Amino acid sequence: MDTHTSAAAEWRRFGFLPLAAALGYATSVLHVYSLGAFIGPLQQEFGWSRAQTSAGLTVSALISAIGCIPVGMLVDRIGPRRVGLIGVVAMCAALACLSTATGTPANWLALWGVLAVGTFFVQATVWTSAVASRFEASRGLAFAITLSGASLAATVYPILATWLIGNYGWRSAYVSMGGLWGVLVFPVLFLLFRGAHDRGRKEQAAAPAALTGITLSEGLRSAALYKLLMAAALFSFTVIGVAVHFVPILTDSGATPLSAAGIASLVGIFSIVGRLGTGFLLDKYPGHLVGAAAFLIPIAACVLLLTDGANPVSQAVAAAIFGLTLGSEVDVIAYLAAKHFGLKNFGALYGVLQMALAAGTAFGPLAAGAVFDRYQSYSMFLMLTAVLMAASAIALFTLGPARQTAAALSSPAPDYSPP
Repeated sequence: MDTHTSAAAEWRRFGFLPLAAALGYATSVLHVYSLGAFIGPLQQEFGWSRAQTSAGLTVSALISAIGCIPVGMLVDRIGPRRVGLIGVVAMCAALACLSTATGTPANWLALWGVLAVGTFFVQATVWTSAVASRFEASRGLAFAITLSGASLAATVYPILATWLIGNYGWRSAYVSMGGLWGVLVFPVLFLLFRGAHDRGRKEQAAAPAALTGITLSEGLRSAALYKLLMAAALFSFTVIGVAVHFVPILTDSGATPLSAAGIASLVGIFSIVGRLGTGFLLDKYPGHLVGAAAFLIPIAACVLLLTDGANPVSQAVAAAIFGLTLGSEVDVIAYLAAKHFGLKNFGALYGVLQMALAAGTAFGPLAAGAVFDRYQSYSMFLMLTAVLMAASAIALFTLGPARQTAAALSSPAPDYSPP
């Protein structure tokens, strides 16, 4: 069966799965992309520094990192459906709980610790595992659509959070966002989200192609894993740090809060373009080359903000550039992980990479806030971002093409006949 026919068959049979998975994945980053809108109000009410405000995200990401491998193994064992449904409920409830903050640092960090438990079960491993098990010929595009859920969150949440805060206060904003998202997403996932691992044993036996790949120990010893770890950690540390602080970066340059939120929403809009474009390119060209090129793009945005950051046009262009790469990083890492490791232990091995992404997310926003508190400017962090993104691109470039395992070469073609 040729690639075109295979891709068409995959989309005919499982076309709604990436769309449902996208909403699930958006749940995992609600707290990340909405935090920028809350930094100002929290500072005003509690007198915190920006580093203190961002510390909650650090705690959440660190705790979440601990659960990446166990949750990945759980997904490999029981399937992503049950994990994802539980996770959406837990995550939305935990987001709403942030509204109960009392103003003490210990209470704030504890609430983010509760939220971290919710993130265990909505991490990218859950959603990409299901999609990877259904798509092969068009896996790059399917991943792109799935991971566009983060782009949706980055587009909607800064504006929605800013509007809710302005009209009802930050406490009501947290409750409203958690409740609205849960009501929207859970029914869609319940009806449409199901991977190959979620089928019965008899059905799984008929689809061995979804279960090929290297062992966990082989993956942990591979050089590819550590290059992907480096790229993932450096990316999330720098670009997520900039994304979380993007609204304060713009307001410090003279933009009004609502105007800054509108410009920041371009990050989400263009991340959709970046994800879909990257997914298309991953299905056509070597993944390590596509990834290396994508990871170089933010350097141009850093230069714009450093040299002409007060210009609204430059701000908008920088937001668009950051969005293009923010729309490709997880797609690239997930796609290359599936190519290099296969699907048999994809959940566990991708969980290792999720640890790197979570660690970068933990320390990036904190570091950006600390840099601002020290220098009253984000310039040093933007320069660091440019340097580290170049290093991550080199890591991906040296990865080289994936080598197919003997099991993958000998496995039968997927069955696309109607269920």
